[in-house]
Amino acid sequence: MSIKAESIWAASPSTTRGQPTQLAADPKGKRIAYASNKSIFLRSIDDPSLSTQYTSHTTSTTVARFSPSGYYCASGDVSGTVRVWDCTGSGTTKGEYHIIGGRINDLAWDGDSQRIIAVGVGKEKFGHCITADSGNSVGEISGHTSQINCVSIRQQRPLRAATAGDDSSTVFYHGAPFKFNTSLKRHQRYVYGLAFSPDGSTLVSVGADRKIFLYDGKTGEGKAEIGEGQHTGSIFGVSWAKDSKRFVTCSADQKVKIWDVEAGKAVQSWRMGEEGAVSIPDHQVGVVWPAGRSDGLIISLNLAGDLNYLSEGVAKPSRIVQGHQKNITTVISSTSDTSSPTLFTGSSDGRICSWDTPSGTANTIDGAAHTNYICGLSSAHGRIYSVGWDDTLRGIDTASSTFIGSHTKTDGQPRGVATTPTSTVTATHKGITILSQKDASVTKNLLTPSFSPTAMAASETHIAVASDDNILRIFSPTLSLLKTLPAFPSAITCLSFSPSKSKAAEYLALGFSSGKILVFTPSNDFEEPVITRWSAHTGCVKGIAWDQEGKRAVSGGLDTNIFVWSVKKPGERVSVSAAHKEGVNGVVWLDGEGGKGRERVVSVGGDGCVKNWVVEGVE
Repeated sequence: MSIKAESIWAASPSTTRGQPTQLAADPKGKRIAYASNKSIFLRSIDDPSLSTQYTSHTTSTTVARFSPSGYYCASGDVSGTVRVWDCTGSGTTKGEYHIIGGRINDLAWDGDSQRIIAVGVGKEKFGHCITADSGNSVGEISGHTSQINCVSIRQQRPLRAATAGDDSSTVFYHGAPFKFNTSLKRHQRYVYGLAFSPDGSTLVSVGADRKIFLYDGKTGEGKAEIGEGQHTGSIFGVSWAKDSKRFVTCSADQKVKIWDVEAGKAVQSWRMGEEGAVSIPDHQVGVVWPAGRSDGLIISLNLAGDLNYLSEGVAKPSRIVQGHQKNITTVISSTSDTSSPTLFTGSSDGRICSWDTPSGTANTIDGAAHTNYICGLSSAHGRIYSVGWDDTLRGIDTASSTFIGSHTKTDGQPRGVATTPTSTVTATHKGITILSQKDASVTKNLLTPSFSPTAMAASETHIAVASDDNILRIFSPTLSLLKTLPAFPSAITCLSFSPSKSKAAEYLALGFSSGKILVFTPSNDFEEPVITRWSAHTGCVKGIAWDQEGKRAVSGGLDTNIFVWSVKKPGERVSVSAAHKEGVNGVVWLDGEGGKGRERVVSVGGDGCVKNWVVEGVE
């Protein structure tokens, strides 16, 4: 018996309005690196469903950069800590260094992969230069009066470095060790990006004043300003082509532009979003032009976290990679009788994504979306029903991945949603409501002034509702009370009916805040639990899912662990620890090669990513 990691469908990069987000590519142009929540993701460019997650940071991450050798990665976080780690093997941390007293905004490696300059928000200093292997000081970053936003190191000798920040100054350093040389104040507002060309001849800087300045890469002298008036919003990022003759910029005007240095003008421009419409989510906040590729691919990032794949001479992105930026709160499979169903996930920012399970690609659901925390998803008859803390129930057509019809207002904050063959059932802190799946009309509304529902599940014959008094109540599909179980010692946090070929579900699993799981059956009128030994979690159980035969279950909890259980052998289990940083919020069982004893489990969690696991040998 075993459970093994198969793949990680990465979270989208974390973004903040009005701030640049750093993207980096490895020297071979095969992977990009970016920060998301408290993790760093190294993601394949050609197959975005393949990625590596680095989880050793304890606070929100901000930037990651590959070393020129391609063997190591340096990453920073909001606490001012820089970690250097192996990015080709197991992700072993090589060094952890506290650089400044605040957020690390940017990092840069020297051409020998030996020195790192880290800059950001500090108190006594705004940056420092260290050796990658020991953290020893090899230079002083000075000359700024406010936070530093960006840094770049010339890859050739003599070594040069440049920093720029909120004081609108661009400061040059000679090294090594790096020492202040000169400061220029050509920008009038914040400077957001700068980069030395690959051949070291030119430095470019961009900023909130919408201006682009060029400098001599060796002396630091100003050379020219190009593209005045071309960008109409803050320029957040810049990246060079490998030929050092062109570079690309991205801006809050929703545009990405390629510039010819010698001609001093833009040679191609893309505008994201609908033509003529202002769209804040389409602000372009990061860009990278991966070296080592022959196709000239450019990758830009918008405020919504979408990665746009751009090619010269092509007017539209060739691919848009989407996903979740925030904590994924719930997951569900759209079908139960195919080997490759579509997954639907909801996150704490109100976003819902559909995932094609064979390819691992995600699409954000189009239409009038939720504006707050998604607290429940349920599927029935080719539709997904979702409830969120914007106090609405919405429907999604699985075929077109779009919201359908108008939303239905709930009578309070939703706690869950479930479906029967003909109805949609919602639970709020005020009561339980049954709606028709044909026209979304309310067919029954049961107010519960004596208790507040906290979790819910439904089968063809029963509706199970847990409440804040730790009591489980069993209702009929018409909300007639059938059974009330005595209060449990701890709160019920999740419920799950097993599927069954007969009309009645065979089992009902209850997950508790204590980490225990109990299994009841309708065949004995829910009198006594038939399984009491599923008690390995050490934290709140957040999700339980059954396989199609109702013989095995998978559970995930805030203890970050996933367990696979057997009804036939309740004392045996397989597990994976630290499955998701910040805890597991939901699990789904996908049938794979069931006849060969090999199946897939999908989990979601606080790190914003979707993980696939292969389960073997569990009866």
